[in-house]
Amino acid sequence: MLARDQRTPFSDWWWTVDKLLLGAIMALMLGGVILSLAASPPVATRIGLDPFHFFGRHVLFLLPSLMVLIGVSFLSPKHIRRLALLVFVVSILLIVATLVFGAEVKGSRRWITLLGVNIQASESAKPAFVVMAAWLFAESTKRPEMPATSMAIVLLLTLVALLVMEPDFGQTMLILMVWGALFFIAGMRMIWVAGLAGVAAAGLFGAYLLVPHVAGRIKRFINPASGDTFQVDMAMEAFWNGGWFGLGPGEGIAKRSLPDSHTDFVFAVAAEEFGIILCLALVSLFAFVVIRTLTRAYSSEDMFARFAASGLAILFGVQAAINMAVNLQLIPAKGMTLPFISYGGSSIISLAYGVGMMLALTRQRPRTEVESMNAAGVSRGYA
Repeated sequence: MLARDQRTPFSDWWWTVDKLLLGAIMALMLGGVILSLAASPPVATRIGLDPFHFFGRHVLFLLPSLMVLIGVSFLSPKHIRRLALLVFVVSILLIVATLVFGAEVKGSRRWITLLGVNIQASESAKPAFVVMAAWLFAESTKRPEMPATSMAIVLLLTLVALLVMEPDFGQTMLILMVWGALFFIAGMRMIWVAGLAGVAAAGLFGAYLLVPHVAGRIKRFINPASGDTFQVDMAMEAFWNGGWFGLGPGEGIAKRSLPDSHTDFVFAVAAEEFGIILCLALVSLFAFVVIRTLTRAYSSEDMFARFAASGLAILFGVQAAINMAVNLQLIPAKGMTLPFISYGGSSIISLAYGVGMMLALTRQRPRTEVESMNAAGVSRGYA
């Protein structure tokens, strides 16, 4: 199955996939299992569930996630574009359904229950949106007469409008940042990038003026005495308690009080029980995944693969950076998962989908295959 002279789908995949990148992703998944076992039992016990409820579900979600990751990494760029279009349309429909039928939790409608499973459709919309935007930007470089940039802006405004209606300003800012990075990578003029940054800043200021919980988080970040900062204070205390080498597995104190220790603040639990050394190892893994993907993307001759892989890497890295920055009180509190480490079914499966596309787009394809894909793209335009 792995012989170079025997052309099978698996052997083709094995000899072209970036094994170092795949290994780093698997290491993050393994770290998520270990930290879920460390962080989730106190939360489950506190709300009257079996101590290993969240851990069992975390492992259970990893099984389909691995299938999605490996399955998507087999796809060609053409099939990635088609699948992204399908996933994006379905995600948009699910977000609309969530706004209509979803339960309201803490003033937001972000979850919808289908067949007994809670789904956050915005999670799957993010990687699909990045691929769609990259596709349009790649088309604009090959066919300047095509209004691809305008279509990308329409996609952006559609998704942002739905996210603001939930409301979910954290995901909105993440989408805007990634889209702006893609816009820059695609070679668009800096005036447009500056304009996008200005619009994002104006939107954030508007949210501060009009949305009470956004204003409250920003005020508490600027002046901790102005409100309840229990979770971020406990997270910082966990870092101090852990020191360089941690208190030891299961010896953490913060997780007994933090309501979101298995999701938003799992990084703080890692610091307290395993020390800053482990946290630096996690940061290194995230940085390696991003830098490795950007390096492979830059060497690609297919513009779509270059833009899409870069956008997905930036999405992955910025999400991780936001979560860790919140734990360290570097930015206002925002509920965003740490990729593959935090508990969350929709998040893990959507991340697996995005990372699977990264692996597929960074595979070392023969030059003749890339040239044929580019020629087909010029002649047919759309996949």
